[in-house]
Amino acid sequence: MLDLDQLRLSLEPYNAKVMEMGNSLDIAKHNEEIAELEELSGSPEFWNDMEKAQRTLQKLKELKDIVDKYNALSSSYEDVMTLIEMAKEEDDEELANEASSEADTFVNEYESMRIATLLDGDYDANNAILSLHAGAGGTEACDWVSMLYRMYTRWADKKGYKVQLLDYLEGDEAGVKSVTIQINGENVYGYLKAEKGIHRLVRISPFDSSGRRHTSFASCDVIPEITDEIEIEIKQEDLRIDTYRATGAGGQHINTTDSAVRITHMPTGVVVQCQNERSQIQNREKAMQMLKAKLFEKQEEERMAELEGIRGEKKDIGWGSQIRSYVFHPYNMVKDHRTSEETGNTGAVIDGDIDRFMNAYLVWIHQRDEE
Repeated sequence: MLDLDQLRLSLEPYNAKVMEMGNSLDIAKHNEEIAELEELSGSPEFWNDMEKAQRTLQKLKELKDIVDKYNALSSSYEDVMTLIEMAKEEDDEELANEASSEADTFVNEYESMRIATLLDGDYDANNAILSLHAGAGGTEACDWVSMLYRMYTRWADKKGYKVQLLDYLEGDEAGVKSVTIQINGENVYGYLKAEKGIHRLVRISPFDSSGRRHTSFASCDVIPEITDEIEIEIKQEDLRIDTYRATGAGGQHINTTDSAVRITHMPTGVVVQCQNERSQIQNREKAMQMLKAKLFEKQEEERMAELEGIRGEKKDIGWGSQIRSYVFHPYNMVKDHRTSEETGNTGAVIDGDIDRFMNAYLVWIHQRDEE
């Protein structure tokens, strides 16, 4: 039968850890804020300012989510310890197995919440706009972009996030030259900021009849979606707006009108484009939103003493600058060069199982910032 004393001893340190997490999250203060906001939302004048009311309700929901998750975690710990004691007293193997299973669930929930507490950046809770661009490697690199595009959409699907395709440019022979998507959901930017940088692929090329090994590169850029609360001054005379016929994946409306929009901010050289909305007006609105996010990001970079935080150091899309390598030959391994996190299960990674790398990055960046 399972060694219940050993299981109990392995879980006992989590009692202090859970309490420490509660202090770190400031659960007591959150409960006070929830009570204040609930009282405010019940006042007769609450809905006089619709936008303010919606922001208040959103804040209330966020606070309740944090408190509810923490309370559930705390209860889960107590339930597991109670189950262990019951299994010992009754000498019940079935209860012992259930206690072991519940203990595993609790530890996983604790680790997940511990990582979430590291998402404390100003924009970590925001949606994210992710862009992939083919680098060195020609057709191979375009195919690599299509693989990464699939990887991130699979990751988003598993998380229950919503993916919106904004721009798509097919490769000349195969794959994708560039693609931009918006991923909407809780803490999307906080997780995806770990993916900014150059991704390197090593494999036997399916496009090489000689079966030689090829190395390809693709860049991943991630910016937070900026809300209307943040004001960025954009002068109309600083913009060059071009329209063109949309191409690539996008449904029946593609290639029927000059609906795609490209906006160039001439003072900075920042270029954004969107082609996957249903009309030129919608594409223009989305492109302006992307431009606002890019300019805000640039503004933040210039304000920082070092290029880190919102974006991180920009590098060429080629040798010696990758943040992560995906090796399919002569062995299987995916390794992040910043955190040293690695796995031999390349298939799972390409299928969207990339949380381990994001979590390792969050721990790494948090420890680095504390030094």
